[in-house]
Amino acid sequence: MSTATAPRPEPTASDAPITTIATRLRERARTQPDGVALREKDFGIWHEVTWSQFWDWAERIGHGLMALGVEAGDRVAVHSENRSEWFYSDHAIVAIGGVTVGLYPTNPAAEVRHMLADCAAKVIIAEDQEQVDKVLEVIDDLPDLQHIVYIEPQGILGSYDHPKLMFVNDLVGLGDEHRRTHPDAIERRMADRRPDDTMTLIYTSGTTGPPKGSMLSIANVEFTIDSLVVKGGFAHPPPTADDLIVSYLPLCHAAERIFSLWFNVVAGVQVNFAESIETVEQNLAEVQPTLLFGVPRIWEKILAGLEIRASNATLLKRLNYRLWMGLARRIGAELVERRGNWTPWLRVQYAVGWLFLFRSLRKHIGASKVRYAMTGAAPISPDVMEFFLGIGLPMHEAWGMTENSAVGTATKPGHIVLGTVGEAHDGVEIRIDETTGEILTRSPGTFQGYWNLPEETAEIIDADGWLHTGDVGEWVDGRYVKITGRMKDIIITSGGKNITPSEIENAIKASPYVKEAVVIGDGRRYLTALVGIELDTVGDWAQRNGLGYTTYRDLSEKPEVLQLIRGVIREANEKFARVEQIKKFRMVPKELDHEDGELTATQKVKRSAVAAAFTEHVEAMYGGDSVGAGMDV
Repeated sequence: MSTATAPRPEPTASDAPITTIATRLRERARTQPDGVALREKDFGIWHEVTWSQFWDWAERIGHGLMALGVEAGDRVAVHSENRSEWFYSDHAIVAIGGVTVGLYPTNPAAEVRHMLADCAAKVIIAEDQEQVDKVLEVIDDLPDLQHIVYIEPQGILGSYDHPKLMFVNDLVGLGDEHRRTHPDAIERRMADRRPDDTMTLIYTSGTTGPPKGSMLSIANVEFTIDSLVVKGGFAHPPPTADDLIVSYLPLCHAAERIFSLWFNVVAGVQVNFAESIETVEQNLAEVQPTLLFGVPRIWEKILAGLEIRASNATLLKRLNYRLWMGLARRIGAELVERRGNWTPWLRVQYAVGWLFLFRSLRKHIGASKVRYAMTGAAPISPDVMEFFLGIGLPMHEAWGMTENSAVGTATKPGHIVLGTVGEAHDGVEIRIDETTGEILTRSPGTFQGYWNLPEETAEIIDADGWLHTGDVGEWVDGRYVKITGRMKDIIITSGGKNITPSEIENAIKASPYVKEAVVIGDGRRYLTALVGIELDTVGDWAQRNGLGYTTYRDLSEKPEVLQLIRGVIREANEKFARVEQIKKFRMVPKELDHEDGELTATQKVKRSAVAAAFTEHVEAMYGGDSVGAGMDV
């Protein structure tokens, strides 16, 4: 697939300007100039950004980029945590016809080099000294990169001397001058946009190789907006200007871009930026959003935090917690039986639980006003889903991928089938290959292809337009889709048994004591697992049991901790057939890390990398030398 900008005829009077996220922002600024669009915390105080201020900043940055020579089709990268400047920049880039390329804040320099070189980015907008240093480390390998615009001056301004560096205030100053001399420049660029223009490049996680740039067009994005916002495929009723959200997951991820940035301009949802990933729970409690999206790791962390809080409470509070959580488990189980439909008796029981525990519990986690909560981007344990349903959180699971614009399926109110990812969205066709079990989708959301990778594009999109997702699944009741694993992750034991490890891993990770579980067994006689503990909850458990420790490794290798994890795995094993049960496990001696290549930027485990990093631990479970802490199950 060619990635060059195709020549196009000059626009005629009959060509109507198309709708983009930038034109939507402009209209909101015109019709609701004083409405609050964004809120951001600075030195402990929340500051508001109105729609008119939002558009003004986007215009100024857009003009600044044009002054730097950014043409339609040029790639402009954004390398930053979630903040207002990410939003301003994205809208500015779209408005002037550029292509937004988001980089994860955790991307190490090697990945920054790969992505910027791959897409031939002309400009990068970097948040601070940390991100600037990554770019400067590999600048000699980036001949197309002309400018590095930094947002935070601390440590850079007055200290760095590089001809390509520019402070964002200077970019805005250039933009102001350009707007005075070319006042209609952005309007002309927006009028020239076409539905098949590439709007953004979203790089894949890179679980099996270097990240690939997925090209999403304006038409792809508008299909997503129509499906999830206008038609209410995400929430029922659809999002409105009365809704509040907290933006904290990386904005270069398709799901977060949809949930915060696109929901914001399309429905008028107010976005509140979390101060950092470490303060998310505190910020959720302050904002009390009405819509809440989290990846499974976030939901697991919230649950683990509740367990710690309950364990450290007074005896009376512990007894109260256990009593009403018993009720929550019963409510959750019955809701699962009834597919999420509440009966009058369930509501009465919940109302009593609300008075004594559920209200304070939900307020503590920042979910007292949530009317719709969603999990996605990775499989979640049914036990975790059931817990949140039981405390009254309207939890839903969604499935999609960057390559289909993140629009695939979702569970709908009254149709929640636990263990499935729900039904297809309007306009999405789904087929499950009878031979391989692979899930295929076809819709207007199917991406344009991988940047500069025509062969890989041809492999994933067949001649009939079906997108081969790589996920394996099955139908439930002929209507709901159940994801059973990934094609590349299927384990074939030496006995010829095909096993998808994700369900086993999720059953183990449902425990608040386990952070990571990687099932091993391809070509082996039986299954084993590498396990990583949840440091906070296991550390709290150790302290309550008078068990001293110094480091993560020291704690994970304690005999008492090994027995704790052994019990977790034994309990999980009861849910599976004998051939699918874990026979032995070893503790990973460190927390898995993105910079060490063991996790993707979205915190997904790179199986091959983990297995390679701990080869001796794996071999010890199959008769090799005794290495690492672990035991038979």
